[in-house]
Amino acid sequence: MEEKNKEVIRRFYQEFFNDHIVDSADRYVREDYVQHNPGVEQGRDGLKRAFAEKFREHPEFALDIQMLIAENDMVAVYLKNVAPDGTTRCRVVDIYRLEEGMLAEHWDVLQPCE
Repeated sequence: MEEKNKEVIRRFYQEFFNDHIVDSADRYVREDYVQHNPGVEQGRDGLKRAFAEKFREHPEFALDIQMLIAENDMVAVYLKNVAPDGTTRCRVVDIYRLEEGMLAEHWDVLQPCE
C-alpha cells in the first residue's frame, strides 16, 4: 500500500502542482478533502480554486519533491518550491492521509527561504 500511495502523490504533484492541470485534482483528491491549512478552503473544490488563482499569478510555480515517506495510509512529502533560475524559494513538508487511493486529508509546514 505504501508504494502505491507514494506513486499517487508523485503523479498528483506532477500533474497538479507542476503541470498546473487543476482539474487533475478530480482524479487524486476526494471531494470531502479535509484541509488543515487555514489559508485554503475545505474540500477538493477549495483546493482547486486556491491553486488556480496561484498558478495564474505565478505561472512559473513548481515543486521539486526531495523525499517521500509512507506508512500505512499516511504519506509525508519533503519538497522545495524552486524558482526558474534554480533558487529555492521555500521548503515544505506536506502530510497526507489517503483513502481508497485518493488524498483525504492534508497538513503542512512551510519554511520560507527569502
